[in-house]
Amino acid sequence: MHRRRFLQVAALLALSSPSRSLRAQADTQIVTDIVGRTVTLRYPLRRIFLAEGNLFYTVAALNPRAPMEKLVGWRDNFRTADLDSYRLYLRYFPELAKLPAFAGVQQMQFDLERLIALRPEAMLLNANTRSVLETSGLMAKLTAANIPVVFVDMSIGLMNNSARSIAIMGQLFDNPQSAHSLIRFRQRHLDTIRDTLMKRAPPRPRIMMERAAGLYEDCCLSWGNGNYGEMVDSAGGFNLAQTHIHGVYGALSQETVIASRPDKIVVTGSNWSHYSPHGDWINLGPGADLTLAKTRLEKLMRRPAYRTLAAAKNGQAYAIWHPFYDHPFNFVAIERLATWFHPSLFAGVDPEATFAELFARFLPIPYQPGYWVSLKAAP
Repeated sequence: MHRRRFLQVAALLALSSPSRSLRAQADTQIVTDIVGRTVTLRYPLRRIFLAEGNLFYTVAALNPRAPMEKLVGWRDNFRTADLDSYRLYLRYFPELAKLPAFAGVQQMQFDLERLIALRPEAMLLNANTRSVLETSGLMAKLTAANIPVVFVDMSIGLMNNSARSIAIMGQLFDNPQSAHSLIRFRQRHLDTIRDTLMKRAPPRPRIMMERAAGLYEDCCLSWGNGNYGEMVDSAGGFNLAQTHIHGVYGALSQETVIASRPDKIVVTGSNWSHYSPHGDWINLGPGADLTLAKTRLEKLMRRPAYRTLAAAKNGQAYAIWHPFYDHPFNFVAIERLATWFHPSLFAGVDPEATFAELFARFLPIPYQPGYWVSLKAAP
């Protein structure tokens, strides 16, 4: 197992090494994206379009001094889905407000003509948009417009694909050294969790994971075998929703949640004031008011799905930053979940310190706590 993991990481680091940079001898370089497509790109890339705003987190880590240097536009969901992070970056990079913003490629409002006018040399997308791109005919139009498409994934198969996607983006943004460092940092922290769980083999607590709690009236959105469901598994928990949701995304009825009798409840939150100004969602993110967040969490636990459960009554309820679901730093969420699921086993693990170190080493903005909260004071 250890040898296999070593070989996997070594392969990723080879992909992100300077020798695999786009700074090639020829004027073109072939890149293999996360879905296995080979894409020919012209070097040097100076004009990249981010079709998903969440990819900016990785861009900032790869090019912290000038994260907008190679960008010609992006999807507007970085601002709408994570307003506090957007405001923080805007404080240090006010030019971000001028970056052309687009609707998602899944939406009718996506403006292809405007994109073509920006003359992008590469377009970065999440892998889960591939089928929409192809069935809608947009992929064919992008090909006709000579706009290369590169897919990455830190969401659907995040445990297998996050490090590889960081390496791919390291190639595109011509900073494989930073990609190399981030992958090693990530793997070191994941290994601590994985090795401890393998060695000690603790019983897995039954986890109810609610997606975007309070954003909608209905309860309870969740994840099946992917995304946060994967993170629950990697952190040593048993994701109750995987029994009922056979894809990545789905929903559980209140009756199903009650009958499942979870040992612990985890919900996700962010600043969603653009989506639902008066919703009961939990505002988490940089600088969030954690006293208010705890009050919101208490209110959510009084909903019919939770109020009779022992986990809610005994304070075994937690909230964590939603954008970790599609993020290069998802391993920090796994650390946090592991300390909640197995507090004694991971007493020496400090996800707050991990995140603070990550910001100090890789990002151009300061770390501000506010990414998680629990009903109990500790852990």
